Amino acid sequence: MYQENHQGPKRGVSVYSYSGEYGWSMNLEDCLADMYDMGAHGLEILANGHIDNYPNPTEEWLENWFRLLDKYEIIPVEYGHWIDSRLYSHEYVKNGRELDVEESYEQLSRDIRLAHKLGFTVMRTKMGVIDPTNTPVKNWREIIKRALPLAEECNVRMCPELHMPTRLKSRYVDDYMEFILQTGTKYFGFNVDFGTFQNVFEGSFRLPGMPEDGSPCSLPEDIIPILPYVYCCHAKFNYMDENFEETTIPYPEIIRVLKDNGYNGYMLSEYEGAHKDEPGFVTDQLRRHHIMMKRILGF
Repeated sequence: MYQENHQGPKRGVSVYSYSGEYGWSMNLEDCLADMYDMGAHGLEILANGHIDNYPNPTEEWLENWFRLLDKYEIIPVEYGHWIDSRLYSHEYVKNGRELDVEESYEQLSRDIRLAHKLGFTVMRTKMGVIDPTNTPVKNWREIIKRALPLAEECNVRMCPELHMPTRLKSRYVDDYMEFILQTGTKYFGFNVDFGTFQNVFEGSFRLPGMPEDGSPCSLPEDIIPILPYVYCCHAKFNYMDENFEETTIPYPEIIRVLKDNGYNGYMLSEYEGAHKDEPGFVTDQLRRHHIMMKRILGF
């Protein structure tokens, strides 16, 4: 398939980007057809939003899924899912608590198997977070260690997402790296969201969690030490201008660092700017985004 054997960063799309039109003016096939037209062949879906009858899709849905992948030359890259660790910890739940390891593993193993069944090799594994800086639940190590044998059996890599306000140079990331090195696993790593590199914050581009001093959370070169364990990237973007340039995130520098350091994974476009619900706005923004990435990548 296109791009699969290409050396260097590759282009794709998260269907999340179409959230303003998905289920209204566009269905799954419309999204994949739009991706094909842009030459963007890597796909991310959100399991509970894009799989009919999740977590138990019908055989008819599965047959159509693989038909669409083949028709539009789409590579299933990342399966987005959640461990609902705080299901019972809300204020309105008497004697609230977080899920224990076995309860969490039950959810996680279900999604590992389904991701594998759909052809995905990377999962954006989101565990319940306990503070505004995305610190995971305290028992995350035990949960992930419990799932490693199944992940290896299914050839699926579990990846928490590192995004604003998470800094790539932080104790939070160091803890994950320590776990990876101690276990020696190849089935747990990172999804780096390019929002951590955002360096323009004024006006509508100022979002919760942004540094108060106006600096980016991370610099592009901060990704280098963890890059061997980065199995996917969210190519976050907030606004593409008429010159096909992203106005808030330093894409040329980011992609240069990825190319220079041998990154061969996918950059999945994830739009999180304004006007999501305006008909046609996001599809135009996505096309501009891929024109920019094609220019920088050279293909």
